[in-house]
Amino acid sequence: MDFKNEKCVMVIDENLPLGIIANTAAIMGITLGKQMPEVVGSDVCDRTGNGHLGIIEFPVPILKGNGEAIKSIREKLYEPDFADLTVVDFSDLAQGCKTYDEFIEKMKGVSQSQLNYLGIALCGPKKKVNKLTGTMALLR
Repeated sequence: MDFKNEKCVMVIDENLPLGIIANTAAIMGITLGKQMPEVVGSDVCDRTGNGHLGIIEFPVPILKGNGEAIKSIREKLYEPDFADLTVVDFSDLAQGCKTYDEFIEKMKGVSQSQLNYLGIALCGPKKKVNKLTGTMALLR
């Protein structure tokens, strides 16, 4: 990843309970790590020789949005102009499933318009990510 020309952000519904916000960020982060393993740095050792697994090599700001704003971003991401972005979304349908098999089955029965998004993560060209999220504030 070209750190000067690319950017990665998460947008999470600020109205969710803190535990759901944390869970949403964790799940999207794990999925991003799978999709982009090259952005995780090498393992490191501290002064005493204890090992620590590598972490992502760049910041990932978490921005605040609401369900409508996240859904609007998600819909724009289906446009050809944004096809080069890596996108991870997390919906209430996914959050409510107890197993991945249940998630697969339930997703088969809904259209994109029926999903309510808790969060979305975007990585790719900085200009495109900023076009979609540049006016959003940090989630604090």
